[in-house]
Amino acid sequence: MTVAARIAELGITLPEPAKPVASYVSFVQSGNLVHISGQLSNDASGGIKGTVGVDVTPEQAAAAARLCAINLIAQIKAAVDGDLERVVRIVKLGGFVQAGPGFSAIPAVINGCSDLMVEVFGDAGKHARSAVGVYQLPLGFAVEVDAIVEVR
Repeated sequence: MTVAARIAELGITLPEPAKPVASYVSFVQSGNLVHISGQLSNDASGGIKGTVGVDVTPEQAAAAARLCAINLIAQIKAAVDGDLERVVRIVKLGGFVQAGPGFSAIPAVINGCSDLMVEVFGDAGKHARSAVGVYQLPLGFAVEVDAIVEVR
């Protein structure tokens, strides 16, 4: 099954890739690695904002991480000129969670992103990862994830 077919089977419609909101680019390719800038838990409805463990539940935060994965895939698609079959491997994800005092289930939140990468890319979606709790994220979003992707 193709990557596009898996995305369709999951009922996912990829959004237009988000434009940078500051002084950076959405992705940079160096050799066969594409570095995707951090993608926020944003969607057409405004996304998921807030502090996890305060006004965002762990379940909502995992859904926010899944939104980040969808946004990452949209950026990856742009980086490979629309051909997601060029993805060799999701090499690494860097996950950031706007976490409230005492909230420590950061890895479980970022699983929302990691799990979707495996659902979409199969074994090529298995990756190394970091998951970090932070005080604040840009524009008040609950989760941000960046990626390194090997392409052909």
